[in-house]
Amino acid sequence: MMSTSEMSNLDRERSETEQSDRLPITALLALALAGFVTILTEALPAGLLPQIGAGLEVSESLAGQLVTLYAIGSLVAAIPLMAATQGVRRRPLLLAAIVGFAIANTITTLSTSYILTMMARFLAGVAAGLLWALLAGYAARMVPEHLKGRAIAIAMVGTPLALSLGVPAGTFLGTLMGWRACFGIMTLMALILIVWVHIKVPDFAGQSVGKRLTLRQVFTLPGIRPVLFVVLAFVLAHNILYTYIAPFLADANLAERTDLVLLVFGIAALVGIWVIGVLIDRYLRVMTLASTSLFGVAALMLGIAGDMPVAIYVAVGAWGLAFGGAATLFQTALAKAAGEAADVAQSMLVTVWNLAIAGGGVIGGVLLDRFGAGAFPPALLVLLTATLLAVWAARKHGFPVS
Repeated sequence: MMSTSEMSNLDRERSETEQSDRLPITALLALALAGFVTILTEALPAGLLPQIGAGLEVSESLAGQLVTLYAIGSLVAAIPLMAATQGVRRRPLLLAAIVGFAIANTITTLSTSYILTMMARFLAGVAAGLLWALLAGYAARMVPEHLKGRAIAIAMVGTPLALSLGVPAGTFLGTLMGWRACFGIMTLMALILIVWVHIKVPDFAGQSVGKRLTLRQVFTLPGIRPVLFVVLAFVLAHNILYTYIAPFLADANLAERTDLVLLVFGIAALVGIWVIGVLIDRYLRVMTLASTSLFGVAALMLGIAGDMPVAIYVAVGAWGLAFGGAATLFQTALAKAAGEAADVAQSMLVTVWNLAIAGGGVIGGVLLDRFGAGAFPPALLVLLTATLLAVWAARKHGFPVS
């Protein structure tokens, strides 16, 4: 028979275990909404180019540079900002990034000047670079080691939601109410988010001077370089196809159904991030290998049967399933490899990811002009084979065998 004190200790231990297994859902969802606002701010202009061009009295091609300048802001700001703010407390830094979105989207809503709007888009890109560098590390610090992957998965769910639901809904509202109203709604979302973060998201101290690592020291940590290479190759493969999906679909007479094809991709991506969220803490390496392999199978199917509509829908579904949880897999792997330097490492990931986006546009454009859309699947297979080999080789650090 146990004594009263022993039973009390047992109950206390059981309570502590239950608390350690409990995710701070409200705080993590605030991070997810931050990601949602970030992606929606970035991608929405692509669906409203005619309206934005008319509103600012510029061509659609010039209106398209709203997306370009946003990406440049993220690319140039992520690493310098994160390196310079290692000692700053995390919640004020997160709030500063969200305030940046509120200001940028307010200017975009009200501005009639193309130059001023472009400056606001650059500011939004800078805010995005800071926010993306913070998100994964922030989510990981809220939970014990065995829940880090799941926490990051919840914090990242805003990305596929924004792409699959937010952008189409924003495009519809922009057509119905005007493009400025959409950016006004995003300002309102940012203001709500500021209050939510202030109330529900815990604060964490920045790193003390003695614990801070230089960019070079972080880059040379075991596992960092393999993960960054995997991000570059995988995301480059994705963006070659995603950027030029319309001309690729034209070969199968599906150009007019691009919206439906992307909807299939978005829904599959949501399923993918859910699957990864459930399994990532136990099977990070296995799920990364599986996602890369599934994307490879999709590319192979597109290469063999790229003129058959049914095969395309199946392949796009597999591609979406593979890509949906990719950001979570890579950010979790990088956070675990970097340890206390996770925020600096994540800023490197943001930079590499944006380089892959830009590279996808350039390389995909060259392939399309010289060889046609049929060259995409072989190029994807080369990149995904390199990705698979890099993940397989990183069995000690980066994507370790559990």
